[in-house]
Amino acid sequence: MEKIIELINLKKSFGDHEVLRDINLTLNRGEIVSVIGSSGSGKSTMLRCINLLEEPTSGEILFNGENIQSKSFNLCSYRAKVCMVFQQFNLFNNMTALENCVRPQMVVLKKDRQSATQFAIEQLEKVGMSAFINAKPNQLSGGQKQRVAIARALCMQPEVILFDEPTSALDPEMVGEVLEVMKSLAKTGLTMMVVTHEMAFARDISTRVIFMDEGLIAEENTPQEFFTNPQKERTKEFLARFLEN
Repeated sequence: MEKIIELINLKKSFGDHEVLRDINLTLNRGEIVSVIGSSGSGKSTMLRCINLLEEPTSGEILFNGENIQSKSFNLCSYRAKVCMVFQQFNLFNNMTALENCVRPQMVVLKKDRQSATQFAIEQLEKVGMSAFINAKPNQLSGGQKQRVAIARALCMQPEVILFDEPTSALDPEMVGEVLEVMKSLAKTGLTMMVVTHEMAFARDISTRVIFMDEGLIAEENTPQEFFTNPQKERTKEFLARFLEN
C-alpha cells in the first residue's frame, strides 16, 4: 500500500500534561481510518498535530515521505492537500455557502473566479447543497453547515480529509445527513481519517479502526475484528459501554 501520512514517535504535551505519548501510525492512500476513544484520549490533538494546528512536542510527521516540520516545507500547500473538517464548521459567516467554497480556491489554489465558482457549484451539488448556494451560514441548519464545510474541503481537491468529530455538534436528526455524505465520499476512494463517536459508521465504512486511550494507540484492527473480537480489556470495556447506550 502507498503511504501518504506517517506519524513517527509523535508526542504532544501541554505544560506537564502529556496528551500524546508516542504515537506511531501510517495512513495509506484510499484508506478510511476511524479513530475512537473516550474524551481526553488524544484523538483530536492527534488530528490537529497532523495539520500542524498544534505543534508536536517531539516526533515526526511525514507526508508522502517528506517531513512537514522542515523549514523548506510549504505548509499552505500541505493544508490544501490535507484538509480539515471541524466540529464547529468554521465557515465565514459573512459569506454565502458558494463564496465559502470559492474564496479558498482563489486564495490558496490561485484559481480564477469563474473556474472556482463552477467547481464549487459541483462540490455543493455533490453534498446535496446546490439549492442553498446563496444562503449564509446563519440561514442554514447545523447539518447543512457541515455539508458546506465538507464541500469547501472538496474544493481544494485534497489527497486526505481529516474529520474532527464532524457530527458531535449536530442535533441527532442532522447526524444522518452528514454521515450519508461521508459514506458517499468513502466510495470515491478519498483518503479519510475520522475522529468519531459514531460506532456504526466506524464499523460499516472504515477500512481500519483505531482505539486511543490515555494518549496511546491501545488497539487497531479491521472493523470486523475490532468490533467482534477486541483484544485488549480496555477496548472491551469501551465497546461494552457504547453498546449499552
